[in-house]
Amino acid sequence: MRKKPSLRSLCVAVALAGLPLAVQAKAPQISQSVYMDGLESPWDLAFMPDGTMFFTEKCKGLSVRLPDGTVNNLLGMGDTDGYSMNGEDLFCDGQAGMNGVTLDPDFADNHTIYVYSASRTGDNPAVNRVLRLNVSDDLTSVSERTDIVTDIPFKQAPSDHPFGGSGAHNGGRIRFSPDDGFLYVTTGDNHNSSLPQFGDNLGGKVLRIDGNGEAAPGNTEATPDGFDPRIFTYGHRNVQGIAFHPESHQPIITEHGPWHTDEVNALVPGANSGWDPRPNMAGRGDCPDDYCGYQPNQNEGMDRKERAAYMSMTDLETYPDAMQPLWTNDGYSQGISSAAFLEGEQWGDWDGRLVVSFMGIGFGGTPVGQRINVIDLAADGPTINDIAEMPMPEGSARFRGLVTGPDGALYVAVDEGQVHRFTAE
Repeated sequence: MRKKPSLRSLCVAVALAGLPLAVQAKAPQISQSVYMDGLESPWDLAFMPDGTMFFTEKCKGLSVRLPDGTVNNLLGMGDTDGYSMNGEDLFCDGQAGMNGVTLDPDFADNHTIYVYSASRTGDNPAVNRVLRLNVSDDLTSVSERTDIVTDIPFKQAPSDHPFGGSGAHNGGRIRFSPDDGFLYVTTGDNHNSSLPQFGDNLGGKVLRIDGNGEAAPGNTEATPDGFDPRIFTYGHRNVQGIAFHPESHQPIITEHGPWHTDEVNALVPGANSGWDPRPNMAGRGDCPDDYCGYQPNQNEGMDRKERAAYMSMTDLETYPDAMQPLWTNDGYSQGISSAAFLEGEQWGDWDGRLVVSFMGIGFGGTPVGQRINVIDLAADGPTINDIAEMPMPEGSARFRGLVTGPDGALYVAVDEGQVHRFTAE
């Protein structure tokens, strides 16, 4: 294996654990409303310029809401009724199902859409796939399914861990970069300690590929020898959010913490995020099912700093060149989920700011923490200048997915079966 480049010298993200909420910027007046209701575990959203909204429901499939409110069901999971097309191999289990959705940058010309979904064919082990589809001109159907990635690991069976069911730690967010035009795909570690630090698999990674699923040029120059060429960064736990800085276009991710330390990271090509939950290393002994990710005392509450010292989210002692997190949620794990950037002058001082969502955990005395944080990132760092909290006039929820719509409003998929719309005045 050739020597990796010094990521410490490349990484411009600064770790700012526990940054207090700032009051320097004036918060806009926020309104919150229910934009859609009656959904089943909505997971992700994608917009056309006219406000047409594609959305996924984890156990049902891909649909589209037209500006007049009409909903067309496009790609169903398994034998789900009422869809123009069904993927008999597609299924949901635990955290997995039909997750991320995004439009091709040239959607206006090619009507191409991409989704991330769990799949099982015959007696073969389940996997996660990235599917490419063509949407009809009248937005009533999809066709020409092509599976451009077919080998993202899926957790096959339950294990002795919190949230230990099959389908766990599944990643699933997909987004095109406005800068390089490549598709970024986030994956999870499946409660499998042999995935994150090794490049012979796609688990615990962020991928960078083209619209045909081929590796983006430059990936292999940054990652260690022998890595799958589709890998952009590695050493991740469970990445469920990715967005791109509006000025630098640096990819920013959100990564779930293990009873401690949710992270926001600014990605650098070839970087190691420093997650390595293998047993019998870094001072640890044996762990349940060979996965130390919640140790010690994985089913009991304890001081988060003591737990983090035993099982670090970013192990800088073992991997001194790993990316240092941009933000660590004051050392708490509260179910960080998605990320987006606010856009439009109606947001006032918040225009261009990063928003990250939390589903809430509340384990072992941890505050539940259901909220949306508004983070001011410097363009030249990024470093954090300011953190605020989005007002919730209509109350909090399990905020799953964030997307800024073409009208500048923030649209949020929530596990309770709704899409919320936040606007600023």
